[in-house]
Amino acid sequence: MSDGKKVALKWVDENEKMLVDVHQRIWELAEVGLQEVKTAKILTDFLEKEGFHVEKGVAGMPSAFVATYGSGGPVIGIMGELDALPSISNKPVPYKEPLVAGGAGHGCGHNGYATTALGGGLAVKAAMDDGKVKGTIKVFGCPAEETLVGKVFMVRDGVFDGLDACIGHHPSSFNGATLRSGNAMNSVKFEFYGIASHAAGSPEMGVSAMDAVELMNIGVNYMREHVIQETRIHYVVEDGGHEPNVVPPYARSWYYVRAPERELVDMYYQKVLDIADGADKMVGTTHKVTFLSGVHNGMENKVLAETAIANMREIGAPTYSEVEEIFAAELAKSIPREKKKIGLMKSTLPDAMKLMDVNLNTRIYDPIGAGTKGGGSSDVADVAWNTPTVQFRTVYTIVGAPGHSWQNTASNGTSIGHKSTVFATKVMAGTVIDLLTKPELVKEAKEEWKRQMTGRVYKSPISLDMKPPLDQLKPHG
Repeated sequence: MSDGKKVALKWVDENEKMLVDVHQRIWELAEVGLQEVKTAKILTDFLEKEGFHVEKGVAGMPSAFVATYGSGGPVIGIMGELDALPSISNKPVPYKEPLVAGGAGHGCGHNGYATTALGGGLAVKAAMDDGKVKGTIKVFGCPAEETLVGKVFMVRDGVFDGLDACIGHHPSSFNGATLRSGNAMNSVKFEFYGIASHAAGSPEMGVSAMDAVELMNIGVNYMREHVIQETRIHYVVEDGGHEPNVVPPYARSWYYVRAPERELVDMYYQKVLDIADGADKMVGTTHKVTFLSGVHNGMENKVLAETAIANMREIGAPTYSEVEEIFAAELAKSIPREKKKIGLMKSTLPDAMKLMDVNLNTRIYDPIGAGTKGGGSSDVADVAWNTPTVQFRTVYTIVGAPGHSWQNTASNGTSIGHKSTVFATKVMAGTVIDLLTKPELVKEAKEEWKRQMTGRVYKSPISLDMKPPLDQLKPHG
């Protein structure tokens, strides 16, 4: 192990209590996308105190920031995600009991993602200050990943320009890194306008905006039969009216349109727009389209993934106490065994079915999923289309827990989640130090990225004059 890594890992050990405290404070705040102002302040206060140059409110988002330390090259980025998910608040207990009724929860582990970025940056700084490492690091506070907003606007506005490579850490149910490509996506809201009337006394005088929403949904659902298999189209009805005896004059839906390539998203998105026009013609409504954001399909870097995994193995994965194993076993009782089996059957993990009776997975895997497509999407993709990028993963939840679930929120608030963040902070620091001290690694990562980009040109899905949808999770209309 290099002297720089020894200094960085010593810093993590000495500051473990602080990292766990930050992890837990952000977990308790559980601020949703573009409203993570308190979360961002926790992070930027630490970074400013430690001498980072911090730019706040970048790309028009109050919670977005970039913190820079060092000088010269190489320039390595460290991503931190900030946002929680609505309606999955839970206490750190192995059964469903909200911490805040109806509240948000960190069921995707972004409190750990954020803390790892902070800790990794500060640990590398310690090695720099000790004279062991040279170069520049940039810690990015990225809001609203869940709604695919933060990094897309940050990339468009040049916040990620000038990087030689960029690293992120995503909490998971395994230790390793995936090379699986996620879907490209558009996020869009449809607002339909009709005419109110008494639904019983004068229904003939009304034009139901909710009818238009329903007919649009029906059209899109029939469209699903005629798209490629990997396509995902889903929606919620945010406003469908109020009292049943009033014909709704206003209704609003929110759609995600996903497909494996940007061009396919554009094609299917146009069909969805056409179906909305058709709903107007059938009902007599008008409508407004609000495009919120779009992302590219994922493109992770094998050189960076292997570097992160080598650091995992050098450090060693966490082990779990009897108390933690008992907690995990109780939590596992909330996951039907057949659901766990289905999840493992579609997993790209080697020997996945051997995990049927495992709750906390301590194995470290080689990079998985190369050449496969995932159903989800992430704005990390837009960073990856501009510089070599990877997200490595560490265990913060049980095998079989669904993504974005109260089970994940619960385990994340315990020592299981804390161990994930501390381990990931060490892996982050070690990986960044390798990139700062081994020019050949950066060169190899860039060469792989150039091969991936052959025949591709990045074009932002959002226009230059578009502003971040700061009110996207607030009611309106």
